[in-house]
Amino acid sequence: MTATPLTLDPRTAALLVLDCQQGVLASLPGLDDLPARVAGAVADMRAHGAVIVHVRLGFTDADWAAIPSANKTFSFIGHRRLLHHADPATDFHPRLAPEPGDVVVRKTRVGALSTTDLDRRLRDRGVTALVVAGLTTSGAVLSTLTDAADRDYGLHVLSDGVTDPDRQAHETLMTTVFPRMAHVIDTAGLRSLLREGRQDQADTGHPRPHA
Repeated sequence: MTATPLTLDPRTAALLVLDCQQGVLASLPGLDDLPARVAGAVADMRAHGAVIVHVRLGFTDADWAAIPSANKTFSFIGHRRLLHHADPATDFHPRLAPEPGDVVVRKTRVGALSTTDLDRRLRDRGVTALVVAGLTTSGAVLSTLTDAADRDYGLHVLSDGVTDPDRQAHETLMTTVFPRMAHVIDTAGLRSLLREGRQDQADTGHPRPHA
């Protein structure tokens, strides 16, 4: 099988920041450095003209009522009335707060695409490649990558921008599962790719597509 070339054109790329919310981060100790690393990736992507997407999990009363008992994970959330969309615990981490022009979506399931209009909004902006960061590796990151791969996006996942409380699951996903569908790079590698993509843009003189 021929390997997919490691390239990233910021004109057609988006960075997805998944579930970097106050309550989620508070439940996972030892993550003091993660918001800073992800914020650095956000700044790099934004400086090169890429789309920045902030995804958060939050529920309305209607969302809770619509969760079927068959859904093992979310029926618990609905029964306990957890993660109300207006609860400060569902707010983004201050270092990762959206800026004007960013895309913000609220989801009601694990992945970023299945219960949102994010796919359409990305397509409208000409986005064909995603860089994924956030929480957690075995949850939102895995679900979003799998769904996005089925939708034919080019995919990158930031090795130092994702984490999971289950270290074994994290390592297995990062070394065995994710490389089958995405390029696994760190934030320094992302910076290099963006510089190369910006140079390609300068060489071709092609403008970024707009919705």
